[in-house]
Amino acid sequence: MPIAQTPADLLSQDDLLSMSGLAFMQGICDGTLPGPPIAHTMGFKLHAVEDGKVTFRGTPQFNVTNPMGTVHGGWYGTLLDSSMACAVMTKVPRGSVYTTLEYKINITRTIPLGVMIDCIGTVDHAGRSTGVATGEIRGVEDGKLYATGSTTCIIMKLK
Repeated sequence: MPIAQTPADLLSQDDLLSMSGLAFMQGICDGTLPGPPIAHTMGFKLHAVEDGKVTFRGTPQFNVTNPMGTVHGGWYGTLLDSSMACAVMTKVPRGSVYTTLEYKINITRTIPLGVMIDCIGTVDHAGRSTGVATGEIRGVEDGKLYATGSTTCIIMKLK
């Protein structure tokens, strides 16, 4: 399945709650479930999903630069929020959802335009009501660390 083009392309809440967070993330990764529109907007895609770990891959282009021509900090933040929170989602049980409560990022260096990166989110803790994860953005070819992050998510049982 491609990236969702309209709200109708996304899963209903009942469909989402009928599966575990890991199954949901794996479905997006393998293309059987629709991907989020933000992936197209920001130029990244879900690359790998494991229990407690998610990797997004992307390449910043000119459309995500600030007025100085460098990659906007919001791009780093969006990518890190996505990978860390989706890592937490892999721990969310059937009948529950999550949302980000807070996140923090540290940009260590500018990503040159056109450099492919991996943004890896890893769960440090997933309990009944909270999930904590860390993330990093690294160059695929150069292995350089471009940014790190941390997040706390709330996990909510709906069914």
